[in-house]
Amino acid sequence: MKKKLVVLTGAGISQESGIPTFRDSGGLWEGHDVMDVASPDGWEKDPKMVLEFYNQRRKQILKVKPNRGHEIIAELEEQFDTTVITQNIDNLHELAGSTKVIHLHGSIFETRPVSDPSRIYHLEGPKLNLGDTDEFGEQLRPNVVWFGEMVPRMIDGIEYAEEADIFVVAGTSLIVYPASGLIEYVPIETPKFIVDPKLPQVSNKANLFLFEEKASKGLEMVRKALLNDHLY
Repeated sequence: MKKKLVVLTGAGISQESGIPTFRDSGGLWEGHDVMDVASPDGWEKDPKMVLEFYNQRRKQILKVKPNRGHEIIAELEEQFDTTVITQNIDNLHELAGSTKVIHLHGSIFETRPVSDPSRIYHLEGPKLNLGDTDEFGEQLRPNVVWFGEMVPRMIDGIEYAEEADIFVVAGTSLIVYPASGLIEYVPIETPKFIVDPKLPQVSNKANLFLFEEKASKGLEMVRKALLNDHLY
């Protein structure tokens, strides 16, 4: 039976494909204050602007490709029962070939009505506009988790973290709550690998291995360690 490998990814892995992170631009996303375009209040104030912002991000994502980091994670499915838990709203893990992906913060290629987060639709086409409604006539919004909203798939993430035989963190600072807390649910005996050019502050943990590298390079090092089984 394959060991259960759980990989938590963040903005750093997508950044290598050319998708900017708002934390690296002073809290701005393409010149917008994050609370204006990624919060319920921002939506209430100007839904048209919010929709256009995500249309532009979607257009940007459609132009990029998965990088070696995404590919390595997908390739590990050959040796491990691999689950990706990502904070990213793009589809680069899927494009790279990963078959089991949990989007903690939703997907930019999905929509949902404002009133019901459980009714999720795949977005047909690159744009979502004001006036685009579901079959009940309700305005659709991007199916992404905004600041101040619940993270419904966190429960799934916790379950996988608790059952992980190997836990890898790549391209995330581990400061975005609640995803940052997932590592706390990983069993003590489980090897934990963290890959990031700016390693996060992590309390002393057993079986913790740190790689101060970008996701693609660090994940190659992790892959070799896992396949050679020489670190644990």
